[in-house]
Amino acid sequence: MEPSEPVRLLVVDDEPHIADLVATVARYEGWQAVTAGSGKAALSQAAEFGPDIVVLDLMLPDLDGFTVLDRLRETGSAVPVVFLTAKDATADRVAGLTRGGDDYLVKPFSVEELMARLRAVLRRSTGVTHQVATRPAVLRVGDLTLDEDTREVRRGDRLAELTPTEYELLRYLLRRSPSVLTKAQILDHVWEYDFGGRSNVVELVISHLRRKVDAGDGEPLIHTVRGVGYVVRQAHR
Repeated sequence: MEPSEPVRLLVVDDEPHIADLVATVARYEGWQAVTAGSGKAALSQAAEFGPDIVVLDLMLPDLDGFTVLDRLRETGSAVPVVFLTAKDATADRVAGLTRGGDDYLVKPFSVEELMARLRAVLRRSTGVTHQVATRPAVLRVGDLTLDEDTREVRRGDRLAELTPTEYELLRYLLRRSPSVLTKAQILDHVWEYDFGGRSNVVELVISHLRRKVDAGDGEPLIHTVRGVGYVVRQAHR
């Protein structure tokens, strides 16, 4: 997506009034928006429309939202997905983020909050940020590197495939290394809104990062400082 192009939004919900409301507000913001009322229709629209971001209900009349996301990922699509659903159990939230979703909002919801979350996810996924010119394009701790130009993350020679949220969290930790960051700092920087006190989302994304970054024979670089927060650093430092 080029900065001058409008954002392309796909809204997937089997309740037409909700899908149309979100799409209408997005169009008012200058975005292009299309809707789909089922999982199969969503996959068809995604292939034809090429969205920059998707709002996805979990409970659809054919395929559930998790299956839709899985099939999108199987096609190689890395489009950011924000779940919008009436299912508010912690297990559902964890499942939504574990399956590769970038955010999770429960119905009933505020359209203003949804749009704020969509903009925050887009900033994470497109890498739009106010960078200081003297900062290096490649962040490095040990054999872990993050290239801010290509958005590639490598642990030695191994490429780590990260979601936009995982990438932004790791970049924040690397930029502030060897400082320890609290959950509140991470929520404020990465999510850019009040997450309703659900700081366990930070623990969840950190656990995903550890599996992708610290997996293998190298020394662990992502550390928990009990009672404080998280830090990326080499153990001997």
